[in-house]
Parts: sequence; structure tokens; C-alpha cells
Amino acid sequence: MGKIREYSNGETTVVWEAEKCIHSAICAKGLPEVFQPRDKPWIKIDAAKTNAIINQVKQCPSGALTYYMNAVGDNTAETLETKVEVMENGPLLVYGTLKVTHRDGSQEIKNKTTAFCRCGASNNKPFCDGTHVKEAFKG
Repeated sequence: MGKIREYSNGETTVVWEAEKCIHSAICAKGLPEVFQPRDKPWIKIDAAKTNAIINQVKQCPSGALTYYMNAVGDNTAETLETKVEVMENGPLLVYGTLKVTHRDGSQEIKNKTTAFCRCGASNNKPFCDGTHVKEAFKG
């Protein structure tokens, strides 16, 4: 298992799974006061209000960033509207809970945000692995 880090402000905890990260920088561009990839620790959990952090984490295309509420019984993290977004020169993002059935018939549940490859070059098909950047994919 890869590196997993948790950052808590007492109200919520942000979880980062390094192996899932495709380095889209959506987090850093959207909330730069919190997500600072060049610093250690790179998540400054106290630099913004909880709602702003949660809204940004929900936009993570790879699911490398997730969150949970620290209060017992708070299921806020489980509620997410299903929507699809085409990223310019990048993946197809699907927000919500999905059951993905692979060609071999195996299935997996994907929660939060799932990034599907559009360039065809991913080594983790059907999911995006960030290869579109190296391939200079346009679309």
C-alpha cells in the first residue's frame, strides 16, 4: 500500500493517497492557500474554512483526496451529486458513486470523483493516469 496522509482541523479530516494522485493540480489552483505541493506538509488544513476545503476536495479528479467529518454520525462525505465534466485536454470526470464493470467482468465501486481516460494512452485504463500531459492530448 502506498503513502496515505491525513490532515485534520478538528471538524474534518482530509485524506491524501499518493498513489492515486494524477497531479492535475486542480486542488492547488482552486484553493492555493491550503494545497501547496512544494511545501511539507503540503496541505495547510487551517488556511481555509471547512466548507471551502470540502468543496475543493470533491473536485479531485483521481480520488487521491477525500475527506470525512470528524463528528460521529455526520455522513456529509457520503453525499455527492452525480455529474459528468469533460476536462479540456484531459480526462472525463464523473462525480458520484459508480459501479464500474471491467471487460473481464470484474466490478469495483468508485466513490466521489472518478477520472476516465480520453486520450487512450493511460496505463490504467479505463481510468486516467495523467499520461495525457506527456502525450500533449488535445480535446
